[in-house]
Amino acid sequence: MAAITARPTDAERRRHIAVIPCRWGASRFPGKPLALLGGKPLLWHVHQRCLEAKRLDGAIVATDDERIEAACRELGIDCIRTGEHLTGTDRVAEVAERLPADGYINVQGDEPFISPTAINDVSEALQYSPPDTFAVNAYTELVDVGAVLDHNVVKVVVAARNEALMFSRQPIPYPRGDRPKYLRQLGLYGFTGEALQHFRQLQQGPLERAEGVEMLRFVEHGHAVRMVPVLDNGVAVDTPEDLARAEHLLDQRNRGIVTKSTAPGGQLVPFPDRQLSA
Repeated sequence: MAAITARPTDAERRRHIAVIPCRWGASRFPGKPLALLGGKPLLWHVHQRCLEAKRLDGAIVATDDERIEAACRELGIDCIRTGEHLTGTDRVAEVAERLPADGYINVQGDEPFISPTAINDVSEALQYSPPDTFAVNAYTELVDVGAVLDHNVVKVVVAARNEALMFSRQPIPYPRGDRPKYLRQLGLYGFTGEALQHFRQLQQGPLERAEGVEMLRFVEHGHAVRMVPVLDNGVAVDTPEDLARAEHLLDQRNRGIVTKSTAPGGQLVPFPDRQLSA
């Protein structure tokens, strides 16, 4: 499948674009964006999922690393070289200064199976969110105990108004009484350009520094993060072991091996074996 790239940075203003922040020096998996999955770098798979999303006007990689930039050039993927940043969202904010759009969908570069439908859902939620919403963040229900306990999987507690109350790598809420429903925060966010610039002006708070979850910056400063439920059961690649699971999942998908799960409302949807998302 040929890559369709975003327009150059001096193009006309577009509606929503996907920005894929990629850095080389991940502590648990250095060089992760260029790790091969099915013979292609992880970032290539993420870029393809973004191109499959119907509501986007393009997709672009944002990196401060010349090796990632060179790989994008070779793959025909549009790329913007940025400065060094504390988080991926800070990197996306720099892109927003240089690439005009109504909205920016931050898609993590380690989600090779992210659902294009989930990307569309975040884009739509961003378009129709109230003016006081600073960010839109996708989430899905966790059903695997291993994933609930995994510190690489960020959990979120959602209020009745679908706003985030807290993000944590710990299993929250604590099951002291009734057994709670655990929700996984996906690395899939939507922002306006104005919200991104405000994000860069905010100081990291103690919760963000402790948890390493950037959406806590908005929460700690009292800004609304709207949570959007989506159907997504892919594998986030945080470690080399995750990459091995992703290879297995890709092989299953290529051979058409899926199981069935009941979605909200009783609709049957195909998805990979739940154990693969642990």
